[in-house]
Amino acid sequence: MDIQVIFLFSAASLALAVTPGPDMILVAARSAAQGRTAGFVTQCGVSAGSAFHAIILALGLSQLFLAVPYAYDLVRYLGAAYLLYLAWQAFTARDSFSSKSSSTKRHSLLVIFRQGFFSNVLNPKVALFYLALFPQFLNPETGFIAFQIMVLAGIFLIIDFGVHGVVIWLSGSLRSFANSGVGFAKWSRYFLGLIFGGLAARLIFAGQR
Repeated sequence: MDIQVIFLFSAASLALAVTPGPDMILVAARSAAQGRTAGFVTQCGVSAGSAFHAIILALGLSQLFLAVPYAYDLVRYLGAAYLLYLAWQAFTARDSFSSKSSSTKRHSLLVIFRQGFFSNVLNPKVALFYLALFPQFLNPETGFIAFQIMVLAGIFLIIDFGVHGVVIWLSGSLRSFANSGVGFAKWSRYFLGLIFGGLAARLIFAGQR
C-alpha cells in the first residue's frame, strides 16, 4: 500500500479517535466506575467488535445494511435492547470488583469484555462507518482488497486503543481519588447504568438514517 495513503488514513483515524463518541464514553464511564482494569478490558471488547466489523466489510457483508433497510433497523433495535439490559444490570447488581476472589474477578472481566464486544457489534452505525471511510483509501488496481481493509483496520484499532488508553487512565484516576467505600461504588454503578441507558436512547433516536 502507498505510504501516503497510510499516512492520510492514520491522520483521519487519529482525528476520529479523539472525537468523543459512544465507545469513548463507555470506556471512560467503565473506568470511572470500576477502575482502569475494567476500562482496558472494555476497550479490548470494543476493539474486538471493531475487528469483527472489519472482517464483515472485507467479506462484503456490510453492504447488506444498504441493500436491506430492515436489517439495519433490526440490528439497531437489538443493540438498544442489549444496552438497556446492561443498564438494568448496572442498577441492580452489586459491585463485581468488591470481592477479592480471583475467580470472581476473572469472571467479571470476561463479562465486561463481552459487554464491550456486543455493544460495538450490535451498533450498525459502526458497520456503516467502516463502509463509508475505508473505500476512500482502497486501491482496487493493486488487488487484495480484503488485505488492504485488514491493514487499515489494524492501523485504526492501534490508534483508537492508544487514544482511549489515555482516556481510561485519566478516568480511572477518578475512582482512585474518590474510592471511599460503598457509597462511591453505589453511585458509580448508577452512573454506568445511566451511560448504558443514554447510549441505548442514542442508538434508537439518533441512529435513524
